[in-house]
Amino acid sequence: MRPKWFPDWTGETIVVVASGPSAAAAPLGLGRGRARFIAINDSWRLCPWADILFAGDYKWWELHQGCPEFLGLRVSIDRRACEFSDWDICRLRGYRADQRISFDAGIVGGSNSGLNALNLAVQLVPSKVLLVGFDMRLDAGIHWHGLHPPETMKNPTENLVGKWRKAMDNAAAPIAATGIRVFNCSETSNLKRYPKLEFAEAIDA
Repeated sequence: MRPKWFPDWTGETIVVVASGPSAAAAPLGLGRGRARFIAINDSWRLCPWADILFAGDYKWWELHQGCPEFLGLRVSIDRRACEFSDWDICRLRGYRADQRISFDAGIVGGSNSGLNALNLAVQLVPSKVLLVGFDMRLDAGIHWHGLHPPETMKNPTENLVGKWRKAMDNAAAPIAATGIRVFNCSETSNLKRYPKLEFAEAIDA
């Protein structure tokens, strides 16, 4: 059953902004007013006009006390974060052990926020999705914003990134079967199964 808080973005363009180093240089302002935005964790600071802020980890929400500065929808798969009424966080059901993308509205698969957010975007039935900052590699840096504080959140390792990359690439075929186009706007990304386009081109594609 479609969650009551789901927006109607049928046929629109959705930009999903992750935290790979390449995100910092993306000209996201070109999409303002032309696309919907889902920002992951601290990447909302690159696009403060984003419609949705997604963070899967309770520790992130705790560190930022619900991120009251963000004015759009706040979304998480963490039940504890969603139970804080003052934080006003909408709940997605997440199955971290299942790395497959889900087409059941309100239920997402995957053990990383990038796949969770892409899964949410697909359930909103856009015409296309633009991936920003999905670098899926560590040799150029971990996040555009630096390391997460070690006392609050784990930072990615090569092993984790390899698992995330595989799950993201495995999602490409089932998404393509729906007719939704997904473009990878990180030239340096290690994802293999999404066509790469510069952000400005992808907005117009």
